[in-house]
Amino acid sequence: MRLRRLLRSPEAVAGFVILGCLAAMALAAPLLFPRDPLSIAGPALLRPFQDWALPLGTDRLGRDVLAGIFHGARTSLAVGLAAAAASILVGSVVGTIAGFAGGLVDEVLMRITDAFQTVPGFLLSLALVSVVGPSLGVVVAAIALSAWTGPARIARAEVLSIRERDYVASARVIGMHPLEIAFREVLPNALPPVLALSSVIVAAAILTEAALSFLGLGDPNRVTWGGMIAEGRAVLRSAPFLSIIPGVALVFAVLGVYLAGEGVVEGSAARRGHA
Repeated sequence: MRLRRLLRSPEAVAGFVILGCLAAMALAAPLLFPRDPLSIAGPALLRPFQDWALPLGTDRLGRDVLAGIFHGARTSLAVGLAAAAASILVGSVVGTIAGFAGGLVDEVLMRITDAFQTVPGFLLSLALVSVVGPSLGVVVAAIALSAWTGPARIARAEVLSIRERDYVASARVIGMHPLEIAFREVLPNALPPVLALSSVIVAAAILTEAALSFLGLGDPNRVTWGGMIAEGRAVLRSAPFLSIIPGVALVFAVLGVYLAGEGVVEGSAARRGHA
């Protein structure tokens, strides 16, 4: 029933088709392009569709643009999913502890959350990557560090509405440890609204990673769409395709995540309405 409801949503279908294509590209990249995508594959600045061995042409150094697009999908999806998972994990834990404990613990944790929210997320990521150094793990940690506050606030609000329910009171009566009640009885029921935020975090993480790579702060050992856009900036007049092609891939990735997330949220809302 849930799958059938999703298939009725044009947004969800379009989003999952785009994401399916990106996932297929990411999985097929090492099979279709086993060579290092950073290695020279042909003459420099070869335009698209002039050589069918290099259908999207080459960049200033002679690297295969199509191979870069496929391998860049791996980087973008890995960063987006890992950053979303980390931020939701941290935010859910902080929000659950704050909402369930209340009092001074809640006050302290919410003031820390407010402090993180006063700093723009991209600037926080930029500062952390600049200090620690560019690598995929650091980029994921930086994005997660700037994105956990939203899940924390949503989790706290849900826990505040759940913690006084009858089944929670019953768990207290039988002597369950407060942490066990919070994470075993309360958090699972508070997670759905938090998970609804995951598509926004994934999309923001993909854009943030691309922006960091564009500024030269991405992992230098990996091909990224942001890095490809930055590489094409130097020859934008003579070879605009070097920036346009990865730019279009980036737009489709973010659009796919957004549409899939909207479809899932609409399907969940419809299911709750029928219930």
